[in-house]
Amino acid sequence: QVQLVESGGGLVQPGGSLRLSCAASGTIFSANAMGWYRQDPGNKRVSVASITSEGSTNYADSAKGRFTISRENVKNTVFLQMNSLKPEDTAVYYCNAVINTYGRLTNYWGQGTQVTVSS
Repeated sequence: QVQLVESGGGLVQPGGSLRLSCAASGTIFSANAMGWYRQDPGNKRVSVASITSEGSTNYADSAKGRFTISRENVKNTVFLQMNSLKPEDTAVYYCNAVINTYGRLTNYWGQGTQVTVSS
């Protein structure tokens, strides 16, 4: 069994920064693509940023220039550095990872961490 555990959410003022972390644990041969999604009440869960095991990244338009995704493959951990935060970034942020276990690829989700941007 694989678990994704997120941390780093919280309350921040507009213009502030937060760094989210997500660590995958369990029986893991390798972590393939990893990423962050967010969901606010009444809306679908949408992709914020993703990163391959080779380090190629992709960002939603709303995140470009403000957010940076990175990972530590040895620790099966992915990070999201969020700068210049805006009230519209308020949402529950979910970690996602495609994990290779015994040659089988499975998609996993974290439990979510709340990010609130407010003065």
